[in-house]
Amino acid sequence: MYKRVLVPLDGSPVAESIIPFILDIAGPLDMEVILLRVVEPIPAPAMEVYVDAETADLRTTDAQEYVAAIAAELRDKAVRVDTRVRWGYAADEIVTAAREAGADLIAMSTHGRSGLGRAIFGSVAQAVLRQAETPVFLMRATAAQVAGRTSRVAAPGAVSVPRRP
Repeated sequence: MYKRVLVPLDGSPVAESIIPFILDIAGPLDMEVILLRVVEPIPAPAMEVYVDAETADLRTTDAQEYVAAIAAELRDKAVRVDTRVRWGYAADEIVTAAREAGADLIAMSTHGRSGLGRAIFGSVAQAVLRQAETPVFLMRATAAQVAGRTSRVAAPGAVSVPRRP
């Protein structure tokens, strides 16, 4: 039985499309939900291999506020939730966070890229699936599917997170 689920979010509506599924299962199964936001390094020109502390702090604060807002709405629906923010490469950090948190399940949506899009952008979901020792639940959702919904996350009582401009 799954008792602790790690839910990686990248700030996109596609990633958030997993939330209704989590709401459906977390309460009845008395699951703890761990929301994870990975702050990835900014690709820099060869000569610039650092990110200034102010930029790093701002990106971390934005990530913390993002998962905190979603966590607050999940708590309002009586879901036990914790939040984590990590720095690094998404797939590696998701797998490490799941292991460290003792997660029984990783649940995430995929961006539904294939072919050239996957070759250019890679697939975090595919990398997590290959690396994880924890069972992984993947839900495919494309930007077009998510945009076609009437709300950001189409579900009764859906979670809606305000975006910064």
